[in-house]
Amino acid sequence: MRPSTLRLSLAALSGLGALGLSGPASAAELTLALPEGTQVHQVKTSYACPAGAAFTVAYITAGNSALAIVPVAGQELIMANVLAASGARYAGGAYVWWTKGPDAALYDVRQGENAAPVMTCQEKK
Repeated sequence: MRPSTLRLSLAALSGLGALGLSGPASAAELTLALPEGTQVHQVKTSYACPAGAAFTVAYITAGNSALAIVPVAGQELIMANVLAASGARYAGGAYVWWTKGPDAALYDVRQGENAAPVMTCQEKK
C-alpha cells in the first residue's frame, strides 16, 4: 500500500506583537507520510488574548493523530495532542497549549508543574 502524505505549510502569522510572539520570517513546510485512505481535517481557530493581541491556531486531525500549530516565542510550534483530564491538551518543546471549551492557556513547563499559564485567551466567535 502506498502511503498518503500530509503537507503542512508554516506561513508567517500576524497580530502577535503585543504578546511578544510572531511567526517565522519565511514559510517552511513539513511533509508527513500517512497510511493510505487516512482522512485529514483542518480547523483554524482565532483567539483573543490580553492587551488586544490575537492569533490563530490550526488544529489538524489525521486518523487517530491530532496536532495543533501554535505561534510561540517567534516560531510556529507543531504540538501533539496528549492525555488530558478535560479539554484538549497539546505539547511541543517546552510548551503546553490547553483548551477547554472557548478558553485556552499556554504553559511553559520549564516554570514548574503547578505554574500559572504564561498566557490565557478566549476563542473569538
